[in-house]
Amino acid sequence: MSEQLYLIALGGNLPSDAGAPEATLRAALSQFPDMGASVCAASRMYRTPCFPAGAGPDYVNAAAALSFDGKPADLLQLLHELEGRFGRTRVQRWGQRTLDLDLLAAGDLILPDEATYAAWHGLPLERQMRDAPDRLILPHPRLHERAFVLVPLNDVASGWVHPVTGQSVATMLSALPKDAVAEVVPLD
Repeated sequence: MSEQLYLIALGGNLPSDAGAPEATLRAALSQFPDMGASVCAASRMYRTPCFPAGAGPDYVNAAAALSFDGKPADLLQLLHELEGRFGRTRVQRWGQRTLDLDLLAAGDLILPDEATYAAWHGLPLERQMRDAPDRLILPHPRLHERAFVLVPLNDVASGWVHPVTGQSVATMLSALPKDAVAEVVPLD
């Protein structure tokens, strides 16, 4: 397989051995080259409110564009391995964490197919909080709804076009409620 451009989201709200969440995200980004992925671009770091509200400390979020010579499932495995290096444990869906690395997109691929994507895209919130897919779904079914994803992603891939909706990152971001976007505050 030839090099593919991948988009990922980074986040955390608990300290790791690398330090506070911002230091953890920076340390994780620095490890990608040793794992076979090149960081083409990385966003600024942003502070965002914990979701659901009151569930823990605020998050630090970022996004990156990676070049990787492998399949999406291979990169997902690498992301999980990297999370583990920074003490991530998967105890509760949407729970607090030292490091969260989400694979958002692999170029214009739709995985595993449009029907499965559509089913997860339309999942009600209560099911989203409880259920996790048993396979990789790309693009990430919720990326277009989340300011904490789109604001940093706009730093690195504003022109990337969602292969299902046909909208760019910049367009999806402009469609979000202004108060949601205002909650995503740059750290620098």
